[in-house]
Amino acid sequence: MTLERISLLRNIGQFESVSAGAQLPLTKLSLIYAENGRGKTTIASILRSLMTGDPTLIEERQRLGTPLTPHVVLNFSGSSIVFQNGAWSCSQLSSIAVFDDAFVAANVCSGISVETAHRQNLHELILGAQGVTLNAMLQSHVSRIEEHNRNLRTKGDAIPVTARGTVDIDSFCGLPVDPDLDVKIQDAERSLSAARSADAIRQRALFKPLTLPRFDISAISSLLARNLTSLESEAVTRVTAHIQSLGQGGESWVGDGMHRIIDDANLNTHVACPFCAQDLGGSDLIRPYQAYFSESYGALKAAIEEGVREVVTAHGSEVPAAFERAVRVVVETREFWRVFTDLPDFDVDTASISRTWSAARDAVLRTLRSKAAAPLENIALTPDDIAAIEAHQGNSVSIADLSAAVQNRNTALAIVKEQAASASVSALVADLNKLLAIKARHEIETAVLCKDYLDEKAAKTATEASREQARAALDQYRRDIFPAYEQAVNEYLRRFNAGFRLGSVVSVNNRGGSAVNYSVLINNVAVGLTADGGPSFKNTLSAGDRNTLALAFFFASLDQDPQLGQKVVVIDDPITSLDEHRSLMTVQEMQRLSGRVNQMIVLSHSKAFLCAIWEGGDRLIRSAMRIVRQGVGSTLARWDVRQDSITEHDRRHEQVRDYIMAGNPSSERAVAAALRPILEVFMRVAYPADFLPGALLGSFVGICQQRCGTPNQILSARDSNELRALLDYANRFHHDTNAVWETAAINDLELMEFAKRTLRFSQR
Repeated sequence: MTLERISLLRNIGQFESVSAGAQLPLTKLSLIYAENGRGKTTIASILRSLMTGDPTLIEERQRLGTPLTPHVVLNFSGSSIVFQNGAWSCSQLSSIAVFDDAFVAANVCSGISVETAHRQNLHELILGAQGVTLNAMLQSHVSRIEEHNRNLRTKGDAIPVTARGTVDIDSFCGLPVDPDLDVKIQDAERSLSAARSADAIRQRALFKPLTLPRFDISAISSLLARNLTSLESEAVTRVTAHIQSLGQGGESWVGDGMHRIIDDANLNTHVACPFCAQDLGGSDLIRPYQAYFSESYGALKAAIEEGVREVVTAHGSEVPAAFERAVRVVVETREFWRVFTDLPDFDVDTASISRTWSAARDAVLRTLRSKAAAPLENIALTPDDIAAIEAHQGNSVSIADLSAAVQNRNTALAIVKEQAASASVSALVADLNKLLAIKARHEIETAVLCKDYLDEKAAKTATEASREQARAALDQYRRDIFPAYEQAVNEYLRRFNAGFRLGSVVSVNNRGGSAVNYSVLINNVAVGLTADGGPSFKNTLSAGDRNTLALAFFFASLDQDPQLGQKVVVIDDPITSLDEHRSLMTVQEMQRLSGRVNQMIVLSHSKAFLCAIWEGGDRLIRSAMRIVRQGVGSTLARWDVRQDSITEHDRRHEQVRDYIMAGNPSSERAVAAALRPILEVFMRVAYPADFLPGALLGSFVGICQQRCGTPNQILSARDSNELRALLDYANRFHHDTNAVWETAAINDLELMEFAKRTLRFSQR
């Protein structure tokens, strides 16, 4: 886009309401002249505002004394871009590049000081559009990482400390799922409890055997079935009937009495009854008594009595009590150890066992005692008795199984003892806390919070990867661009005839962002940007040097711009504080630049500077305007650069030529007065070594005539004489040689002849 016209400037700076610019075209090379304070910097600020999109650059220049806000209309390539109500009608135009005081203050120095902000801005200037994009991308990733960090802190704080304990957030959220977690937690709790109870465990006994005596049904049944087959049934019946008739204890009494009767079958003798002393030889009961109370019969009765004693011994009242105590010990042992290890569950109903046991015992004893009362009687256990005994036997089997089960855990209990003796409570606490943290980590609410945290962390990792890629791309770009930029700046400093150059232009990273660092080399001595009590930027560079450096930075940055051909370059007063030789070099560089950009607009208070640019510009693409006073403000007007660019010598030549061609009588005296200055300027330029400054032309002509024909001849005799003749005529109309020069008579033919001869002589 090309700025074609400044259509309206209203309520801004010195411009109250100026629309004259709508009739003044701006071309590829546009020059704007203004005296200081007329408003050229205002125009530069307007274009800078459009370049940056910053409305304050215009708003801060609101015209004093009016409440109305600034209004600007610029015509770009047939389209109007308007600033009104504090905003532009379009987005910023990055195709504009402006060099002005703001450029110097932002990128180079403020007065004589170079601050961090200057070096940061210069860093972006050196990077150019591509580098700024790369740097912006990097900074975007950096900002995004900072946002990730804020989010991570927020999401991490949302995870309850009570859930994670002393585990840090990252480790907590990274805890994996463990399908055996509950078992491990239980084991850890037991191990910790065991370690804390090491003394009690050391003293605690292991499981002891637990037994419930059984009944030998086979032996009991066999005993109940025993009798004496040698005894006749009739005898047994008679004895039994007689004993029963004796009443309680009759059998014992008879049996005891039988031991007092001497029976000697061989001697066939008899003894009298021990009670009545009668002869027992004729008693028919003696023989049945002798059979009944024989040794076999005694043995049977003894066996029955022994069976009763065995049952009483194995199942007597003390035995169940001991069994209950043993059960209680097993239960207590289990309750102690179950805190530290797995133990089988059991429920011993000692009351039920006791009832079943008592029923079985009573049935057995009752039956045995019945047998004892009638040893020769075939007595058997009833079905109810057998059921009671089998119920007890079942309990006995269960108790045996239980005893075996708990006995089998004694090995594990021994290991618990061993581990408890050498365990570290702190280590076990840490292990348990980690397991509890895993459990808490995967509870539903906490799992959601951890997922949010881990998702944010993964996003941060991805952003960090992008940041590293962006940093690598930017670093590579810097490695390429900074040496080239340093070389370009030094080349411009050479062209500007600067007495210094740059050294070590490098990019540095600090907490405030990327910046550029450089030194100034003066006489090959590096001068830093900050003062440390010695030479520095502040005390070694003049105002002209600083302005030259700023120009070199600006021109070098344009060289790095791949879109230079589409740029509208605006330069405001670039020769402030520049020496004359640097001004000439600046003109040459600007003429060179104008051919490489889309449009160049130069504003200056120096007519000579602008005229020099005008003279070197293409006539087909150059235009000029000036800012002039209008009342108490300023306006835009056409500027005839030609009238300000030609010298007085050029005007005299043109005046003499016009007189020769047209012969205007009104210009005769001016033409006559111009002849001597034309000759004088020519001779000073043609013979500077002989026509010294301050010397008069008449004296110089005399010297020329004196040297004719000598080795030091200046002019030939013919030229010397011609110059003398021309000077004699011209002196008639010069104030130094003729007091009445203003009234000296002029002859047209004579004047025209001497005018022709003067021009011919000055063109030798």
